[in-house]
Amino acid sequence: MRYARQNKILDIINNHEVETQDKLVSLLNKNGFKVTQATISRDIKELHLIKTLSSTGKYIYTVGKSMDQPISDRFIKIFKETIQTVVSSGNIVLVKTLSGCGSAAAEAIDSLNFPNVIGSIAGDNTILLVINDPMNVPALVNKFNEMIK
Repeated sequence: MRYARQNKILDIINNHEVETQDKLVSLLNKNGFKVTQATISRDIKELHLIKTLSSTGKYIYTVGKSMDQPISDRFIKIFKETIQTVVSSGNIVLVKTLSGCGSAAAEAIDSLNFPNVIGSIAGDNTILLVINDPMNVPALVNKFNEMIK
């Protein structure tokens, strides 16, 4: 649930000018996440959010520079904690995640730069990966399964 909520926070601050934690709590509640200000405060710290001056002259939450650079340990943790199953057919790999974690897990996969992955499409709880050659699929599926054990 934490990763789904944090993924939604990133989505919200990318699409809204969020000036206060109260506004963030309100927007999360409207999106089905019942949270407290204390929870939001921890999420802001974990996500390294900072306040910057917007084009409208308001100080709003944005992603800090440290989140712009891949942090492989964090991505591996996201991957391990959100992936439920991995199956394949031909050159396609289908990854099932916890509800609301598809985008976060896909970002982890993309950032970890797995070889032979041409691209990914993420939904709420599913990721579709296209692999360059069906012969490379078993090694990737095995790697994923090793990581989630």
